[in-house]
Amino acid sequence: MTNATASTFNNTDAQAAPVNHAPQEILLEIRAINKNFGGLQAISDVTMDLPAGVITTLVGPNGAGKTTLFNLITGHLIPTSGSVHWLGKPLKGFEPWQIARMGIARTFQDLRLFNQMTVEENIMTVMERSSWLWQGGKEAAERRVTEILEETQLSDKRNERAVDLAYAERKFLSLARIMASEAKLWLLDEPASGLDPRSFERFVSLLRNYAKRGITICIIEHNLDIVIKLSDRVAFLDQGKLLAQGSSQDILKDPHLAAIYFGDRS
Repeated sequence: MTNATASTFNNTDAQAAPVNHAPQEILLEIRAINKNFGGLQAISDVTMDLPAGVITTLVGPNGAGKTTLFNLITGHLIPTSGSVHWLGKPLKGFEPWQIARMGIARTFQDLRLFNQMTVEENIMTVMERSSWLWQGGKEAAERRVTEILEETQLSDKRNERAVDLAYAERKFLSLARIMASEAKLWLLDEPASGLDPRSFERFVSLLRNYAKRGITICIIEHNLDIVIKLSDRVAFLDQGKLLAQGSSQDILKDPHLAAIYFGDRS
């Protein structure tokens, strides 16, 4: 751990994300959820809500259970106990593709793009799976693709293969696919990692704009600059337990949590 990095954890005065104190509709409810892998308890009695229009960031050291929690929400893992409710309805028993069609979309660290397809085709494949997007006809769907390309600044890459894009462009294409899904909840796994400063600013602006439209966003992130600048709420996980929830200012200035984050548990 460097002194500069440690001071970043505790310095939340500059450019912190605005905190919205107005009550919001709760879209996703996690209640007393547990996940065991044999004798290992990966998630322990986690309870939290994801409100509409709020950007929540999951932080914590490696192995804290952040990705496991995403997998429990999306149906890739089945809880040992506890429940996840989406729009008031339990998700237990639904397959991942069914949960995705309900309006929960996810990105992965490895992006999972169709490398040999064009940028436009990558976006259209998501829309084709979501048949309700075609209710306005093909022209309406194509207009939406054009809007997304403009928002992600990929318009001039429309006919290029995904494999030929620069790294930041691939990141934005992954986000464009989420946008095209019309999902109400975005689960983003380190979506801004490796972005240059200019791309990062575009990324922050894009997510803030969608949050203002009522999209619920939950991010797994290790970059503290991103946590400070983007988060409305921070949830701190360690060894499968939810230790704290609150604003980035409150969470990141806690010396106990800082010690856990940087591996100093003495």
